[in-house]
Amino acid sequence: MRLDRAASIDDLRAMAKRRVPRFAFDLVDGGAESERNMRRNVEAFEEVELTPRYMVDVSQIDTCAMLFGQTYDQPFGAAPIGMLNAFWPNADLILARMCKRENIPYVASSAASTTLERLAEAADGNGWFQLYVSSDTSVTESLISRAEKAGYDVLLVTADVPAAGKRDRDIRNQLSVPFRFTPDVLLQLIANPTWSLASLRHGKPNIANYADLLKGATSYADVQKTLITPGFTWDDLKRLRERWKGHLLVKGVLHPDDALRCADIGCDAIVVSNHGGRQVAFGPPTIEALPPIAAAVRDRMKIILDSGIRRGADLIRAKALGADFAFAGRALAYGVGAGGAQGADRAFAILKLELVRALGQLGTRSFGDVGSSHLTTR
Repeated sequence: MRLDRAASIDDLRAMAKRRVPRFAFDLVDGGAESERNMRRNVEAFEEVELTPRYMVDVSQIDTCAMLFGQTYDQPFGAAPIGMLNAFWPNADLILARMCKRENIPYVASSAASTTLERLAEAADGNGWFQLYVSSDTSVTESLISRAEKAGYDVLLVTADVPAAGKRDRDIRNQLSVPFRFTPDVLLQLIANPTWSLASLRHGKPNIANYADLLKGATSYADVQKTLITPGFTWDDLKRLRERWKGHLLVKGVLHPDDALRCADIGCDAIVVSNHGGRQVAFGPPTIEALPPIAAAVRDRMKIILDSGIRRGADLIRAKALGADFAFAGRALAYGVGAGGAQGADRAFAILKLELVRALGQLGTRSFGDVGSSHLTTR
């Protein structure tokens, strides 16, 4: 299938699966344990019905959204994904540059294969930085200081990884850092020459922001120990709020009481997220967790949703249930895997076109006008 014939994000996923070696594809595509949570994230969106209203002039559709004083052309951005360059060479920079070009936010992951400085330059004012709080306070402080110097104004603190998720696909693939060229991996490289040649040109991916710390790492478990902090508490979040002078967001909120505590601490927004189902196999889909959280804090802070976005209409569903904005992770990554920079553009174009058409079919001229009145069942 040619990129211009890809009609959906699912089409791009199928193309990426053919072009990317299994061990690299599973790194992004896989979820925790049975992958129930990952599947339910997507399926639960389909259960949210919207009621169209007709005989409205929808010849002009406004999809803009404002966050933290900046107006974006679309109500979604690119979610942080660690080690994405293992999925496709230069994927981090491809997405950062696409986000700048299309005027949407790009969230640079702490675990990216490209340094936060290079990603800030590529996103050029549209970059946010996602932080894993390390058990070593000097590591956390170093990342925050680098983010400040690089010009990031939005810091997104990930709170939903107190323990490493068990991803069965990664275990079966014997995923390791640095990568080991086992016989199975070598066969996959031979079967995927486009990926292999591109990776040879760009070099083996690593976790660039932790390169010095991870020199002695011999397994993916060693990497996770560096990124995961079981002892991260509300008191630590308070200290981060005092330390960071820009906009502070907390990613991984699934309970309204936690959302209220974030508001009380002075956070500017929360991200209702279950890490795309990559860390926890149980728990609610994010679209189901959203309504009670929105009811609790809607008037106090911005609410962003991620995990499970696959259609333009999903953005409308999230807005109708209380979210101000959304992030797409795998949806855009599949585009990169399917066709590099052109594939990323195709994934963005699909979501944008579906959003515009869905708003028109709903009889709504502006994304900002979407609300609970559009829901068939409340």
